[in-house]
Amino acid sequence: MNAPPFDVAVTDALLSTTRSVRKRLDFDRPVEREVILDCLRLAQQAPTGSNSQGWRWVVVTDAELRAGLAQLYREASADYFGADRPGADPQTSRVRDSAVYLRDNLHRVPVHVIPCINGRVDGRGNAEAAGFYGSVLPAAWSFMLALRSRGLGSAWTTLHLGREREAAALLGIPETVTQVALLPVAYTLGTDFRPAVRPAVERIIHFDGWS
Repeated sequence: MNAPPFDVAVTDALLSTTRSVRKRLDFDRPVEREVILDCLRLAQQAPTGSNSQGWRWVVVTDAELRAGLAQLYREASADYFGADRPGADPQTSRVRDSAVYLRDNLHRVPVHVIPCINGRVDGRGNAEAAGFYGSVLPAAWSFMLALRSRGLGSAWTTLHLGREREAAALLGIPETVTQVALLPVAYTLGTDFRPAVRPAVERIIHFDGWS
């Protein structure tokens, strides 16, 4: 058997420990612009539908703009955080607590990155929507993996999209461009992240049909 082209242990560790980081984001350590650029260069290597390369990235470091985004995030997330979720398991409760923490401190995160893609799919069918978002999500995940490999963390958030038009006005994003997430980016307090508890993979696989 030929040797694998990459160090499997290192690669597996990166893939299995790239967590959604909220409470362990370092609000006080500046993030160098070149680090963000390096991670986005790697993200550009992700596949896109028909090689469209329609991604665009809005990197927000200005304190007033970050505060504006954080306010929109809080407004858009009011219903989500106000809903009761009785019977949540401990892991889900911890995630909710950390999400509340991020909501309350989003303005303090030194960099906000908004992955975008040219075009809109408003009102279109699932096939078009899947291809559309499938042309930017791999790049965004590559960006998050690249952050992790350099000692930074992030979390995939979409709650601000409830105020997408207001965010677009704040940042000058054209109406023809779709925002897909808001990624808070910072160095992490420690790098000792571990794999999450997940069910056995055999429980979620259906071979040769749904059975």
